[in-house]
Amino acid sequence: MTVGAQQYPFQNVKLSAEERAADLVSRLTLEEKASQMMNTSPAIPRLGIAGFQWWSEALHGIGRNGTATVFPITMGMAASFDDELLYRVFDAVSDEGRAKYETAKREGSFEQNRGLSFWTPNINIFRDPRWGRGQETYGEDPYLTARMGLAVVEGLQGGRTQNKYYKLLACAKHFAVHSGPEWNRHSFNIEDLPARDLYETYLPAFKTLVQQGDVREVMCAYQRFEGEPCCGSNRLLQQILRNDWNYTGIVTSDCGAVSDFWEPGRHGVAKTPAEASSKAVLSGTDVECGDVYKSLPEAVKAGFISEAQVDRSLRRLFVERIKLGTLDPDSLVSWTKIPQSVIASKEHKALAYEMACRSMVLLQNRNNLLPLRKSGQRIVVMGPNAADSMMLWGNYNGFPTHTTTILAGIQEKSASVRYVKGCGLMRNVVEPKVAGEKSTEVAEEQILRQVGDADVVVFVGGISPRLEGEEMPVDEPGFRGGDRTDIELPQAQRGMVMKLHQMGKRVVFVNCSGSAVGLVPESRHADAIVQAWYGGEFGGKAVADVLFGDYNPCGKLPVTFYKNVGQLPDFEDYRMAGRTYRYFKGEPQFPFGFGLSYTTFKLSNLTYDAQRGVVEVDVKNTGKRDGAETVQIYVRNKADKNGPLKSLRAFKHVEVKAGKTSHVSLEFPRESFEGWDESTNTMRTVPGNYQLSTASTQTPDQLTLDIMLR
Repeated sequence: MTVGAQQYPFQNVKLSAEERAADLVSRLTLEEKASQMMNTSPAIPRLGIAGFQWWSEALHGIGRNGTATVFPITMGMAASFDDELLYRVFDAVSDEGRAKYETAKREGSFEQNRGLSFWTPNINIFRDPRWGRGQETYGEDPYLTARMGLAVVEGLQGGRTQNKYYKLLACAKHFAVHSGPEWNRHSFNIEDLPARDLYETYLPAFKTLVQQGDVREVMCAYQRFEGEPCCGSNRLLQQILRNDWNYTGIVTSDCGAVSDFWEPGRHGVAKTPAEASSKAVLSGTDVECGDVYKSLPEAVKAGFISEAQVDRSLRRLFVERIKLGTLDPDSLVSWTKIPQSVIASKEHKALAYEMACRSMVLLQNRNNLLPLRKSGQRIVVMGPNAADSMMLWGNYNGFPTHTTTILAGIQEKSASVRYVKGCGLMRNVVEPKVAGEKSTEVAEEQILRQVGDADVVVFVGGISPRLEGEEMPVDEPGFRGGDRTDIELPQAQRGMVMKLHQMGKRVVFVNCSGSAVGLVPESRHADAIVQAWYGGEFGGKAVADVLFGDYNPCGKLPVTFYKNVGQLPDFEDYRMAGRTYRYFKGEPQFPFGFGLSYTTFKLSNLTYDAQRGVVEVDVKNTGKRDGAETVQIYVRNKADKNGPLKSLRAFKHVEVKAGKTSHVSLEFPRESFEGWDESTNTMRTVPGNYQLSTASTQTPDQLTLDIMLR
């Protein structure tokens, strides 16, 4: 690239990215520097620098940028317990992202959601089911979250290739200790958090992505941590992230997080935008989603920050842009050759269908009602989510070329299917057929009469992305600002399922949600329960394939399904005591890692080889159908009385033919025993007595193995 006849050092591809970035930054005015530190960075024509967009979304497919393959929501993909499959998903997502960027580049557009920097994965710990954004995470377990997050980063950035350039930039968010409430996130302060909880629960996934995944971006969260906004926290951004973990990438703020420093009624740590911007940059926030950083020239003139300190962040930003190839000729960057035909391609759709099937979790199947017969059964489909395609897309979604609703998927399986909408998500209503008319309440009896002589009723209910999500203006009982205040099924649906049961109908309850829902009455009133999440463009086909036995379900819960909010601590209490399978001592409705199959499995012969760092176990399919099981290995430090009841430290998806046995080996290095050491206040592997245990939905008595770690 040249400007006129001159070639600047920053254009010399033989120099290192660091040398090129330093040269480029030295040529910018202070005002130009500030302009490059906000999410929409304008072009600098005098130097031949194109514009750059830091804010794009891809939680479960390219989001908010037109047509794309829409995969199940993140929580649903976590239920696959398969990081290799997830890598394939995000390798496909990154292909679509690069292809879309090339179109934007040709058009000269660098608008939001059309860039190469993608703010995913969300690796926060889903500690409480009331959090509306939990659907964006990989569940409640630090190890599962780390493994899945690592696969996302490798898929997005091209980490398994030998390419000189990054494919895209991935972003680990929200750093750190962030999981609601949504309604007060701009002013909330987390304090008095035990060091054990910080280092053993909230930080491990971030550390893994930084040190093993080479993630190039970390997003700091909205709230305060120990009195300091996360985007202005020296402890988080300097001491832990850069000093302890040796992070070399960039830190971006969440959108509007720096404004929260000074705007009235929020954090109150700065009085002006200039003071806020200087505090954020000095703490290590390199790029802002927002426009407070336009005050950086004023901050320099006021003496709040030096231009050299601004340059430090800016050099980091340009290093990443250079490593993406955005300053180099397309002929050198192989990723620019990815064709537009990959977007919503046949291959990517097949992958979305595969992941949708793998996300389905069979929670109950009393008297083997499932699978249903394709003929000889009169089936009624009802419920507020049965015919809702947008529900399947989740949040932060793209737009598929076609969506199969759950109703349509079922109708494709059987000719004897009738549809009765029944109730809405929150109440029994009939929507008007004429625009402008009001919806009207309908009596349950009127709805139930339409069920008639049905042999089976498939009730498709749950909640919706319109009720749970990010900082939403929702005014419904049990919901607040995108979060929930009650985790049980809305009363209109609960009453309908109960009445169906009282009528003597066999009921299959399909629960669509991004989080755990309390289903105690439903487990009595429904014969079968399927957790379907928000399944993406093929969610309806996947549900139908499971219901009719064309796919043998194998998904596992990445979160605990509690019975009700009475089993939960205060939502705003971030201490882990009593939370998640690791610390909850009560009886959940459905435990973490749970999920049934149409066949049965038996695990045996659990062994551990310390020298090889391997755990081995035999998995026998004792049923009459081929199927898949997820082997889960947990660790407990028997001497750690204040530690977790158990912690997941290895898992593997295993397919086993009917009647056959598979010998499974899982990597289990010494670090798998790492935990918080109260004697040194550090994370370390402490010699002593440990117990390994398995978890298998099909094996009532878990296998255990006591070992002495030397």
